[in-house]
Amino acid sequence: MKTRKAIERNIEIIGEAMDRLLKNEQEIEITDSRKIVDTRNRIIHCYDSVSEDVIWLIVNRYLPVLDREVKELLENK
Repeated sequence: MKTRKAIERNIEIIGEAMDRLLKNEQEIEITDSRKIVDTRNRIIHCYDSVSEDVIWLIVNRYLPVLDREVKELLENK
């Protein structure tokens, strides 16, 4: 349970950072950027509606893509 809460907290932080980034850099191209923010909102406001399967799908499938895209953006700045 502690691991899940820690992962959810990190997803919340990533979602908040993405929301701020999108407000300041509308033209930024990050895959599913809006979904990242929406997931953050679901975790915070509808905690019981986010299944463990969804959390692990995010960790295993979507975070590696986000990590790669952010690194590429930083390298090209």
